[in-house]
Amino acid sequence: MPWGSCSSCSLFFQVAAPNEKWLTDITEFQVPAGKVYRSLVIDCFDGLVVNGSISARPEAELVNTMLDAAIETVANSNAQPIVHSNRGAHYRWPGWLSRMRDARLIRSMSRKGCSPGNAACEGFFGRLKTELFYSRHWRATSIEQFIKVVNSYIRWYNAKRIKVSLGTLSPLEYRKSLGLVA
Repeated sequence: MPWGSCSSCSLFFQVAAPNEKWLTDITEFQVPAGKVYRSLVIDCFDGLVVNGSISARPEAELVNTMLDAAIETVANSNAQPIVHSNRGAHYRWPGWLSRMRDARLIRSMSRKGCSPGNAACEGFFGRLKTELFYSRHWRATSIEQFIKVVNSYIRWYNAKRIKVSLGTLSPLEYRKSLGLVA
């Protein structure tokens, strides 16, 4: 992949416009009803969750569905984001590679032992778990109900959750303030 050492990670993830660089990762939630896996794409521009998928199994379809949905968000534009991931098997499977190639997206992966590469994704998952997951017991919650709650949190995060780094605006409010979305 095209990027250098860990010392360049922070510079690599600074961007001037949406859809230049995306990060992707997967996290696991264990609730009494079973395990749930969430895969998503985050825009380095402002931390907006571009798209994602959620499933009871961490199979290739989880990341493939997520990538297809993220590609749709830039389908009618000239945007060709660099998509950065860790070295997980999901991002080396043939289905992922062909989707990246067909959409003319650029792959980027962290160097071995360079964990800061996906810090923004891991940070988002940490906030989601701290603000939503850890504070509840989930005993009477089905997997389907849990998925709805997580999806609702992500919609709220994009539209309402303020970020100091964005001038106390949410990612969508920030984009609106710049005239990037209606």
